Amino acid sequence: MFTFGNIALLNTKPIALFCSVKCPGDKILQTYDQCLKWRKEGQSVISGFHSPMEKECLRILLKGTQPIIISPARGIWNRIPKEWQPHIDKGRLLVVSKFSKSVIRMTSNNAIDRNEFIIELASEIYVAHAIGGGKTEKLEK
Repeated sequence: MFTFGNIALLNTKPIALFCSVKCPGDKILQTYDQCLKWRKEGQSVISGFHSPMEKECLRILLKGTQPIIISPARGIWNRIPKEWQPHIDKGRLLVVSKFSKSVIRMTSNNAIDRNEFIIELASEIYVAHAIGGGKTEKLEK
């Protein structure tokens, strides 16, 4: 496991967030509300924050103070996005990967491995939306 940020966040019992790339409007609104609830409650969340809805959730969560754990489907970047740095400095953000820095591209297989890794680290799973037959749907089974 490779990390950047506050490794103690792994002990915060994070909820894993997953969402398929395509997400219907009613699920978008439900997920938006759920993220606002987590933010208000201070609930720790872990995700790849890769799909459009997951990225929107990260945007919402970064406005709060609760712990956030980001797990990319590749190695950790040499440079962390500058908008994450203040949250890392405050000890509320962790980037964790099961892949070494030499893994520079996200692949479908890496995403599957990453999702299984996230599930191992999470206390529970929240699937905002899963497309039938897709990778996210398989997480629910």
